[in-house]
Amino acid sequence: MSAEKAPKSNDSKNKEPEEALVEAGPQPGPISQWLTNQGLEHNILENDHLGVEIIGVDPINLIKLAKALKNCGFNYLQCQGGYDEGPGQRLVCFYQLVAMEGVAKMEGKKNSSTIEEVRLKVFLSREGDLRVPSLYGLFRGSDWQERETYDMYGINFHGHPHPKRLLMPEDWKGWPLRKDYVQPDFYEMQDAY
Repeated sequence: MSAEKAPKSNDSKNKEPEEALVEAGPQPGPISQWLTNQGLEHNILENDHLGVEIIGVDPINLIKLAKALKNCGFNYLQCQGGYDEGPGQRLVCFYQLVAMEGVAKMEGKKNSSTIEEVRLKVFLSREGDLRVPSLYGLFRGSDWQERETYDMYGINFHGHPHPKRLLMPEDWKGWPLRKDYVQPDFYEMQDAY
């Protein structure tokens, strides 16, 4: 891996009107271009409403891509989570990475630029393999976040040191935040002692 810094994510507000009309689909941002130059496979997705670059990743490439981004300054996992696109659609696992060096430089400055951040998304078919490699080895803060995503959506994090439910009882059936979840009519609580 190259020791050079990954470029800052771009802001879609700086585009010329003619360029915006010519673009048919999402264009690669600076982080996506850097990943391509490093030979790391990924998918280009639309930036979010704040201009944060979003990168689509296959589960098999997640560790390599996250490690490259961490080595180039995106060394803080701000958030990991999941969501359901809807009944019969995909489940999504996402990771919000932040470059902490940029945050430290912004401390005490009133007119500072935006924080350097990037979001990784792993799309999974709900009928397919719901396994994603755990990022616990790279970011210890992913421990409970990955457990919560497992508990609510049923996404399994391969290599996680504590792969068990976090919020629901151990014997709970189903994944409560999936949009096709049917709440049971009755759940019998077991004695705690």
